[in-house]
Amino acid sequence: MSSFDTNPFADPVDVNPFQDPSVTQLTSAPQGGLAEFNPFSETNAATTVPVTQHPGPSQPAVLQPSVEPTQPTPQLLLRQASKFLPTRFLAVSELSERQMLLGGDSILRDSYMRNLPKAVASAAQASLLRQQEELDRKAAELERKERELQSTVTNLHMRENNWPPLPVWCPVKPCFYQDFSTEIPADYQRICKMLYYLWMLHSVTLFLNLLACLAWFLVDTSKGVDFGLSILWFVIFTPCAFLCWYRPVYKAFRSDNSFSFFVFFFVFFCQIGIYIIQLIGIPSLGDSGWIAALSILKQDLAVSIIMMVVAGFFTLCAVLSLFLLKRVHSLYRRTGASFQQAQEEFSQGIFSNRTFRSAASSAARGAFQGN
Repeated sequence: MSSFDTNPFADPVDVNPFQDPSVTQLTSAPQGGLAEFNPFSETNAATTVPVTQHPGPSQPAVLQPSVEPTQPTPQLLLRQASKFLPTRFLAVSELSERQMLLGGDSILRDSYMRNLPKAVASAAQASLLRQQEELDRKAAELERKERELQSTVTNLHMRENNWPPLPVWCPVKPCFYQDFSTEIPADYQRICKMLYYLWMLHSVTLFLNLLACLAWFLVDTSKGVDFGLSILWFVIFTPCAFLCWYRPVYKAFRSDNSFSFFVFFFVFFCQIGIYIIQLIGIPSLGDSGWIAALSILKQDLAVSIIMMVVAGFFTLCAVLSLFLLKRVHSLYRRTGASFQQAQEEFSQGIFSNRTFRSAASSAARGAFQGN
């Protein structure tokens, strides 16, 4: 029966995999099992490896130790009090007293430390009161200026014409409003007044020219044409000079209008040319110039002197006109205006004029009906 106990399918050499040297070496080493592990033993606690904390956005809360507030030092209180205390306390003459308070007698320092917060509080309150008074004063001043500005604007809208200054009983009323201090900026008031005085000199010169031509006509009856033309020049040139070159320059300085400046330059340049013709005194033009005055010198000395005086006035007007033209041109260039800006202002003024728009619409309507 022994022949049946053997395994016919077994290998001739019986190999046990658990008898391998590498396996038996590991299994034969002494290892502590779970039954032998004591978590409360000191040896295990000493060899325990702490768990590594992974960095994350949250950190464990740490309780900060409470710190008792310390009493402010005298130096800190002095530095804070220097913002409010009067300057006499901080004077150099009291340097020794402050040093004594900071490092001298403890009783004096303690009393000073008790009274210093009250002094700082009272000084701060006084400073706040002063600031409040200053703010109230500035607010009252701003309110007063605002009322004055409103009254000025109201007066400008309700202003009445004051030029020419005619008496109340006169049926003809003033045609223009003129006030240098209100309408003209302070930088341009002087030059604008000088142009106004030039216009007055211009009017006086034309009137004197009329008188000189009258004296010339009384001496020489053939000079009736000159006397008639002198009357015409006085009647025409006096208002035309006011309307054509003085009012444009007044408006230009008042509203900084480039188009008004160009109108003034063109008309005033023509006025200077007329002055030159008048001071020359060409016969039969109604001017008491130098040629006309010298031509009658042998005939009547008195009339010749009168005409020379008028010729001198024409010369003075021409010189002053050249000087003021240069001054106005320099001021105009300083404002940065240009001819293109004048064209734009002219176009805006034309198209915004109701009379021009009504005339243009009427002309267009008539042309359409005619077609």
